[in-house]
Parts: sequence; C-alpha cells; structure tokens
Amino acid sequence: MKRLITTLVLVLATATAVYAQASSQTAIANFIGKDGKETGRAALTQGKNGVLIEVEVTNLPPGKWVAFHIHETGKCDAAHNHESAGKHFNPGKTEHGFLAANGPHAGDMPNQYVGSDGVLRGQVFDSMVVLDNAENGIRGRALMIHAKSDDNRSQPSGDAGERLACAVIE
Repeated sequence: MKRLITTLVLVLATATAVYAQASSQTAIANFIGKDGKETGRAALTQGKNGVLIEVEVTNLPPGKWVAFHIHETGKCDAAHNHESAGKHFNPGKTEHGFLAANGPHAGDMPNQYVGSDGVLRGQVFDSMVVLDNAENGIRGRALMIHAKSDDNRSQPSGDAGERLACAVIE
C-alpha cells in the first residue's frame, strides 16, 4: 500500500510539472482597437526555435496590407493611439526591417493582408523571439497592427503608419 501511494504521488507530481511546462508554452493576446473596444485575439505557442502567432482581428481597413509587429511595452492605451506600447521590440539593437543591412528587429514580422471583410487572419512564425526569457522573451510585451504596410527599410519603424490595434501578450 505504501508503495502504491508513493507511486501515485510521483505520477501526480510528474503530471503537474508537465502541465505547468505546457501551460507556460502558450500565451493569449486580446486586441484593442483605436476606439478602446476588443477587436480580436492572438494565440501564441512556443516552438523549438521561435513563437507561432495565430491572429484574427476585425474592424480593419479592408483589402489592405498592414504592418504587424511586436512592441517593447505591454500597454495598450487606445486614448493615446497605443503609443504606450513603445517602440518595436529590439533586444539586439539592430536596424528595422528585413531588407536593412543590419536588421531586422526581433519584433519585425511580415506584413499581413486584411480581407475584404475587414478581418485579418494569419499565422506568423517569429524565429527571433521566445515566450519566456529575460533577453528575447515577449510575454508581457504587445502585438501591434499598423494602418500601412511596412516597407522593411525605413528607420526606425518601416513607415508603417498609425497604430490601429494593440494586444498585450499574457
């Protein structure tokens, strides 16, 4: 009986540790639009060499390419145009853009297309970040959708325009 109880305790402890590790490997981010209302969601999953971001956001300009970035600060204040999210996440102190000689920022991601229904649906894999880590971790930072596409060159932010929707990575 004592052996059975010891085995059950070990199994329970192992299951708890596995669950804790698995739950720390995912995150959610709820988007807030310019009007302060919730407008979408992203699910983030830690992969072996980066983070997969699955996103769906509504009420965006239909039929346009828009910039999609990770910003350094996890604050989304619609009253101040989401400026509270700060600059692009850039722990390596590199230049902005995939086409920059010394780029990109860790928070630079490919432009996304908004359908004719005003909904952005996408999957992006960012190999330069992780969910939880002091240096390049993004939990507690913000995802941002801008009004224009990123030109992948202009410093410091790709001439991406106004901030339309912001989400804190939780």
